[in-house]
Amino acid sequence: MIRLVESTDCSVEKIIKKEYQEQAVYEERVQEILMNVRDRGDEALIEYTSRFDKANLTPETMRVSPGEIDEAYKQVDDAFVKAIRKARDNIAAFHGKQLHQSWLETSEDGTILGQLLRPLERAGIYVPGGTANYPSSVLMNAVPAQVAGVKEIVMVAPPHADGSLQASTLVAAAEAGVTEIYKLGGAQAVAALAYGTETINKVDLITGPGNIYVTLAKKMVYGLVNIDMLAGPSEILVIADEKADPVYVAADLLSQAEHDILASAILLTPSRSLATEVQKEIVRQVGYLSRKEIMTASLRDYSAIIITRDMEEALDLANRYAPEHLELAVEAPFELLGKIKNAGAIFMGHFTPEPVGDYIAGPNHILPTGGTARFYSPLNVDTFMKKSSIISYSPDRLREHGDDIIKLAETEGLDAHANAVRVRMSR
Repeated sequence: MIRLVESTDCSVEKIIKKEYQEQAVYEERVQEILMNVRDRGDEALIEYTSRFDKANLTPETMRVSPGEIDEAYKQVDDAFVKAIRKARDNIAAFHGKQLHQSWLETSEDGTILGQLLRPLERAGIYVPGGTANYPSSVLMNAVPAQVAGVKEIVMVAPPHADGSLQASTLVAAAEAGVTEIYKLGGAQAVAALAYGTETINKVDLITGPGNIYVTLAKKMVYGLVNIDMLAGPSEILVIADEKADPVYVAADLLSQAEHDILASAILLTPSRSLATEVQKEIVRQVGYLSRKEIMTASLRDYSAIIITRDMEEALDLANRYAPEHLELAVEAPFELLGKIKNAGAIFMGHFTPEPVGDYIAGPNHILPTGGTARFYSPLNVDTFMKKSSIISYSPDRLREHGDDIIKLAETEGLDAHANAVRVRMSR
């Protein structure tokens, strides 16, 4: 079900490189959807929603009404609302620590330099549907936007065939302060957020993961709007020593394998006995879990247990892989933390499974995938902020720097730049 390989095996390089399906085959289809929505607006949205989601909507029913939200609260139990509110508060507390203030610095000669921070006016958040229901993703998108001070938070999510959205998703949106909700999914939803239609005003930023169509659509509209990242299939990498519990490790690998047939679950360990025990335990646990077909495909095609020569090699492979989720299932995880260079989120020790971060701890679960943790960060408050530089020179300061500015401008052949300074120095 899941491969067990030596770190010297040639297949390890392919695992590290994470070779997924070729995106080019989808690009033409996505481009067509984007252009159609841009040119035809609501009409195109309704057609695509009927074709792909089997839901028959109108411009009036495309937006979730207050009555639908009230009805959603009746369909969920009190325990769910309690859990959502606890998660929301933890997420808000964690992201509140990320807030920065605008600043000004004044010199004795009268120069003022600084930075002005402002939230975006309007943010669009994409909440995936498909094979699972993700109210937690609503919180992870919307709460940082609210903490940042975004006034208008617009959510899109693919509808069921009857034109409804999952009750738990709507309740999470209401609890997280989402201001508008539309029953839209796929590339067409991204197009609506980016270009605007008769019913939906365009946004400044689109965040949230989705399928290959959503990811490519975000990539294609980047520049017209900002985006958070290009999210790929979910992944977990566990580094474990001989003291790790194989039951825990197997459970954690399966927690990601159940997401998608393209998800990857990797174990790196120098302990051969642990590796074989985890392999057996995965088979046992898959037997009683509900998403067997998805997990089986993920484990077979994109997952592996890799026996390393030592812990140092495990750390090296982990840094090259740059996982979305990294678990340090070792006796002394903080001793290894300083050696981790690339990871979206790091889970420390035997009692911090990945779902703790997915749901309740507070850090964001929208994380860089596909090796992009080498240069991307988790979704955060800064994602929803913009910064402006402030520059104020006094006459004395301009005269002090004037000759240098003129020299640099003339070196670049921009004499009008030089002239804008020279005319001030001569008066």
